[in-house]
Amino acid sequence: MKLLSFLALSTLVTPAFAQEMRQMGSHEHGVGQLDIAFDGTQIAMELHAPGADIVGFEYAAQSADDVAKVDAALLVLARPLDLFALPDAAQCTVVTANVELESEGHGDDHEDHADEHDHADEHDHDGHDDHAQDAGHTEFHAEYLLNCENVAAASAISFAYFAAFPNAREIDVQVISDAGAMALEVARDTPTLDLSDLQ
Repeated sequence: MKLLSFLALSTLVTPAFAQEMRQMGSHEHGVGQLDIAFDGTQIAMELHAPGADIVGFEYAAQSADDVAKVDAALLVLARPLDLFALPDAAQCTVVTANVELESEGHGDDHEDHADEHDHADEHDHDGHDDHAQDAGHTEFHAEYLLNCENVAAASAISFAYFAAFPNAREIDVQVISDAGAMALEVARDTPTLDLSDLQ
């Protein structure tokens, strides 16, 4: 996918920043990381958020209640335009939304490659007990690809993410487009990202 490669290459623009963000995002409760790349009419987003921010715990889901919280979070995270709202004038739609729960040192603990138009809960829960004894932190990882008919109108993003996940305090954001790049923090008390400088 051209745009996801573009997003991966965007970290080469500021490798020290990207490394610092990865280290911060993995272990700082309340702080997630969102990378955004614009390419023509497409917008790619990649989110990393500590398990504690999303479901209130970072251990592998053990109880039925834990599993239910993870499942519910995966469904919410699979709807990027509900979490990261772009202006209606941009006419954005979701092309793909892939969401998973990763465990430090174990790759995928719980995976749901969700498509915006198919939110069926079809994953297997039998593997949770195998990971329950593993130490370490869990992290939610999501990759989104949007298509916007009027990408020039994508001048801001409203972060309903904070309303959906009360434990989240801020997101460190890195944005890249043909017009340049920027890095900043979006906080719960100011949940809007101004993209007008990148249009």
